[in-house]
Amino acid sequence: MLVSIILLILGFAMLSKGADVLVDGASAMARKFNIPEIVIGLTIVACGTSAPEAAVSISSVINGASGVGVGNILGSNIANILLILGVSALITNLYVQKNTILYEIPFVAFISVLLMFMGWQYGTVSRVSALVLCVLFVLFLFYLFVISKNQKTENSNVEKMSSIKMILFILIGIAALVVGAKLTVNSAINIARALNISERVIGLTVIAFGTSLPELVTCIAAAIKKHSDIAIGNIVGSNIFNILFVLGVTGLIQPIPFENAFLIDSAWGIVATVLLWIFVVNDKKLTKGKGLILLMMYVVYVISLIR
Repeated sequence: MLVSIILLILGFAMLSKGADVLVDGASAMARKFNIPEIVIGLTIVACGTSAPEAAVSISSVINGASGVGVGNILGSNIANILLILGVSALITNLYVQKNTILYEIPFVAFISVLLMFMGWQYGTVSRVSALVLCVLFVLFLFYLFVISKNQKTENSNVEKMSSIKMILFILIGIAALVVGAKLTVNSAINIARALNISERVIGLTVIAFGTSLPELVTCIAAAIKKHSDIAIGNIVGSNIFNILFVLGVTGLIQPIPFENAFLIDSAWGIVATVLLWIFVVNDKKLTKGKGLILLMMYVVYVISLIR
């Protein structure tokens, strides 16, 4: 037990420092190459912080624990919006770009509905369904390439870095997040299993929260540093990456059973995404009050799981 506590503390420390370094490196890259921070958030930061979800889900399905794999993705996406954006908004108002409101958040809602339909209609994410998800991921990457060419921004409040230092910051930050998340998740899983918590609930709560820790600490760091686009892009990009890439690749390797209970969790994810869009569509910002509502919804969701 003492070892688990020590590893938990070490994991949190690595997460905290890794997020800080990653945000600095990512924002420096945005400035150096004159790329919008939202694009950096949707790609490098999102993929980096989603690495734990990818590792856990793919290995879980391959090892026959599909309940953990699917639950991890659905639970992470719910936590990303309700918990992480909720906490980040309490720190500072998060301003949202027009493109994110018009295209990216609705796209998250669309693929969430698509995943729910696949699960409801077929009871599995088959290889054909997984191929569709992968194709959509490629199209999303093409969309990002287009907006990176059309939207040029200056980030004058960001520290200048050499190319080597910038790359090292990003790589070290991602590595620290992945290792820190693994340490934290393993400690939490040991405790949860000792308490006889079901596989689905472990996937939707303990593992989902643990693998979302990189997004959480990265968003908090970005919010503190006033980089709203990295915070928002991180969450939106992570949710897209989780569904299209992680479940797409996993489903190509091996069809993923989709339990009926996951339909409820899918619905929660859709509601969370739509609520986020409603909150930002008019004034283009996520305020402290809205963040508090998101947090309260997450509490209700967790309570509904453990009842």
